[in-house]
Amino acid sequence: MHRNQKKMTKQFRKMKVRCTDKEGKAGNSAETASELHEEDSDGSGSETSSDSSGGEDLGSPPSFKVAMWDLNHCDPRKCSGRKLARHRLIRNLKLGQRFPGLVLTPVGTKTVSPEDREIVENAGIAVVDCSWAKIDQTPFGKMKSPHPRLLPFLVAANPINYGKPCQLSCVEAIAATMIITGFKAEAQYYLSKFSWGHSFVSLNEELLEKYEKCKTSAEILAAQNEYLENATKEQEQSGPDWPKVESSESED
Repeated sequence: MHRNQKKMTKQFRKMKVRCTDKEGKAGNSAETASELHEEDSDGSGSETSSDSSGGEDLGSPPSFKVAMWDLNHCDPRKCSGRKLARHRLIRNLKLGQRFPGLVLTPVGTKTVSPEDREIVENAGIAVVDCSWAKIDQTPFGKMKSPHPRLLPFLVAANPINYGKPCQLSCVEAIAATMIITGFKAEAQYYLSKFSWGHSFVSLNEELLEKYEKCKTSAEILAAQNEYLENATKEQEQSGPDWPKVESSESED
């Protein structure tokens, strides 16, 4: 297990976030899996830092559509979805507008898996950019899709929520979906727009490799739950992470 992920797993066990449970239903259990992003901002960092990736574009632009319903819950200076829009890498959808592709939404009942590749390739990916703090006020009925999906357990690498399980920014959620469905070059292209983008893949390398090897949503959930169970056991066996204290004898 990645060294940082041990600490993250410990954090995860203390959190209560809306996740995919073991049966693939949306719930509030912190002992299972996934979601899109934090309560009030989308985690791209400050306006200055988020608008400079610090390197050349990597990967390849997608041939399919990428879109979002932006409910204006987030600080526009910190929203990764807004930055993608400035780069013309995502298009805004209006409430009531139907999206034919795969939609990452908190009301999804099935987890993204490699079997969704054809849907993504033919009809694209969309996200619902909303705040957990305003989840009850979010009109999900006006954001329709035949393919609503949840993400499996992953850890955020964005500056605002770094190391927090399940609190991904829009670009992280989109990139994760691309990777799981077999579009790694496209994911790299989107993440390259952010100076911290490469950290998302390195931080979740073990999990993403497991998910890529799966075929169905059920297999994704099984891989996720196995990972979390093993992480919990390792945490329990390692015991408390006490700081090291060096003692020295004082002279009279």
